[in-house]
Amino acid sequence: MHKITVQYFDPADGEAFEAAYRDRHVPLVKAVPGLERFTLSLPGADGAPYLVAELWFADDVALVAARSSAEMVAAANDAETYDVARRFTFAGAVEDL
Repeated sequence: MHKITVQYFDPADGEAFEAAYRDRHVPLVKAVPGLERFTLSLPGADGAPYLVAELWFADDVALVAARSSAEMVAAANDAETYDVARRFTFAGAVEDL
């Protein structure tokens, strides 16, 4: 498995951010080709991100294809519109131990 993780920190208005994210962004992400699983978490701890999204793919080939898709471009463009202090994105292989 491979995944993309996106962490959103300190939205200006947490309630409005979460509502917009669920209403507008989630459908865009769900349309990404090759997406096998999509999870959200709200850590709620000091210093932690406000929201963490994880997009799971079968392998690196699926991840690379997804990243270059029109659907991912639409989701990435939408992510830029949120009023958050910062957003951090990273991707990589997931290892079951």
